[in-house]
Amino acid sequence: MTKDDVADALDEIGVLLELQGESSFRVNAYANGARTVRSLADDLKQLVAEKRLGDVRGLGSALVEKITTLVETGSLPYLEDLRRQVPAGLVEMRQLQGLGAKKVKALHDALGIDTVEKLKAACESGAVGKLKGFGAKTQANILESIRFREQAGQRVRIDLATGLAEALLARVRELPGVIRAEACGSVRRRRETSGDIDLLASAADAKPAIDAFVAFPEVVRVLGQGPTKASVLATTRVDGDKVTLQADLRVVTDALFPFGLHYFTGSKAHNIHMRQKAIDRGWLLSEYGLGSEDAPIACKTEADIFAAFGMEYVPPELREDTGEVEAAEQKTLPRLVEYTDIRGVFHNHTTYSDGGASLEEMALAAKALGWEYFGVGDHSQSLAVARGMPPSVVRKQWDEIDRVNATLSGVQILKGIESDILEDGSLDYDDELLAGFDYVVGSVHTHFGLSEADQTARVCRALANPRLTMLGHSTGRLILKREGYKIDLEEVLKTAARFGKMVEINASPYRLDLDWTHARRAKALGGMVVINPDAHSPGELAQTRFGVDVARRGWLGAKDVFNTRGLADVRAELARRRKG
Repeated sequence: MTKDDVADALDEIGVLLELQGESSFRVNAYANGARTVRSLADDLKQLVAEKRLGDVRGLGSALVEKITTLVETGSLPYLEDLRRQVPAGLVEMRQLQGLGAKKVKALHDALGIDTVEKLKAACESGAVGKLKGFGAKTQANILESIRFREQAGQRVRIDLATGLAEALLARVRELPGVIRAEACGSVRRRRETSGDIDLLASAADAKPAIDAFVAFPEVVRVLGQGPTKASVLATTRVDGDKVTLQADLRVVTDALFPFGLHYFTGSKAHNIHMRQKAIDRGWLLSEYGLGSEDAPIACKTEADIFAAFGMEYVPPELREDTGEVEAAEQKTLPRLVEYTDIRGVFHNHTTYSDGGASLEEMALAAKALGWEYFGVGDHSQSLAVARGMPPSVVRKQWDEIDRVNATLSGVQILKGIESDILEDGSLDYDDELLAGFDYVVGSVHTHFGLSEADQTARVCRALANPRLTMLGHSTGRLILKREGYKIDLEEVLKTAARFGKMVEINASPYRLDLDWTHARRAKALGGMVVINPDAHSPGELAQTRFGVDVARRGWLGAKDVFNTRGLADVRAELARRRKG
């Protein structure tokens, strides 16, 4: 068993115990044990073999015994017994937004509900709303969570799909005879989620590549195999998360590769538009070529396809038929922002609130990415659940930032805060303390149930506050987990532009909020966007790339993104805004 497999098993034990009503102490012991195992620097098997596992801080004797059994035998009777005791449907129910283990257990004890399907039926009949501790509102919220889950289907976040696609693509490119290979579809267009993975390769002989593909170690099942295409179910781990998706590989001749790449990248609407342009010229455009039967047009690259129409090359992120074809014809496509344009970030967390690394560790990780500045944005005092900082801790953090900055070279820490936007639209902390920060990120973390009008007014009042610099994750959504709170983003973006406030693209693949359509609208309104990873660990800083994807899909160039500016320019602008 790998380190991740063992951690998954410990996490599962914690969940099953929680569903049985065990104490939070026991439940948390397994969750903490899983985190400890995942973060081990030493080889787990070696620790077990040398009987040094008990020396690891945070692993008591009971955990050591279970981990040892898992590593040595590949199974754990204790976990298998728990699985038999707890219906699998309860675990699935617990994943619904707003349903904790206590409520799931109550539903099972009172109504015998042990599947999501039975839960949906009980809500629709009104039985859940009659239970003590539930009520009509909770019942409605459960139905909404089930509806959202059904809509999400089997899609996964872009970071997970990208991780699996890159693992498979790397293997395909190494195969003998493969000339070119790329990921296509939603992964290449950098959509927020993906339902499958499309890979395209070129080779003189497709069969060897197809035969090798279905035998890749990531493949858990072959769904179909032909002479030029194979479909498999593939799985891997991405930053500890297990992801499983259908993956298709098509192999074409190298002459057809550009046409296949364009076609299988999509989107469908973009392809239809391009095909119609071909028809208007008396041509045909498909995955098999461009031109007419008598006069085919040879293309070595995708850029050659667009050039044949007298168009600029359209980056994959823009291919959604939202004006990119017309702009390419007029040669007015923007130069899209690149990940390498980013010079630093602002909204991040450290051990001062709910982050997992120190100020210096985070700053050095930012430097390793080639950035000039690391902006801290720990939580403000009202968000106690995330160890929000009282004023005395804020001042302590400022002192430490000054000390660390004096020792750093090549990177500087900026003093920021993620201030809660309170229910009335005011910011956490008084004006005097807020004035001491280099910048203030304002975010909503509570009172998601306000009406659209009240939520919009709340956020707009915060945007009018002179102390606010940028608005964080503006809808509060969690991709594939919960929808955002009700808010009129058009009014929010207009208000931000009116008061000269930045709006964040939160680059966490759980959020990506603003989405690309609203990022484009923010630009149209004359607003400034900032891309922040909302990082809680050094490794999460690199998730900024997913925010850049959103910005590119939203037609943003480097000049539209604040953190493409260097440190001196950023300091000067933030100082101007504080005086403002």
